[in-house]
Amino acid sequence: MSQDYPRPALAADLVLLRTGPRGLEVLLIRRAGPPFEGMWALPGGFVDEYEPPEHAARRELEEETGIRYAGPLVLVGVYGDRGRDPRGWTVSVAYAGTLGEDDLSDPRAGDDARHAAWHPLAQTPTLAFDHARILADARSRFTDEGGRV
Repeated sequence: MSQDYPRPALAADLVLLRTGPRGLEVLLIRRAGPPFEGMWALPGGFVDEYEPPEHAARRELEEETGIRYAGPLVLVGVYGDRGRDPRGWTVSVAYAGTLGEDDLSDPRAGDDARHAAWHPLAQTPTLAFDHARILADARSRFTDEGGRV
């Protein structure tokens, strides 16, 4: 294939929601390294060569949180604005999934996550990259006015 065209890095992010003890919650990871070291973010990362982005989202979720999610994923959007990642031009495909009310999976940090935890959707910390935008888009598409999935 010709190298005449610029190519972005491709990433996949996952918004995983559940109804937990504190109402509707989202799973976040605390980044272990740069960029945005120590900040909270959605689970996600770079897509391997020829890996479908949906597979990458599921893989990154499991690597970073220990949670294997086999349920349906819904496309939240594709994000590629200039400056979203200080490492260079990165386009992310973002997905959302929901756990059942009886699934209270406890995450455990792994890979490049220092910590993984459920956060109330109504009170998320400041997020790395443009993950606040991704989370807002997922929230508006996949929750009703009462905040239920």
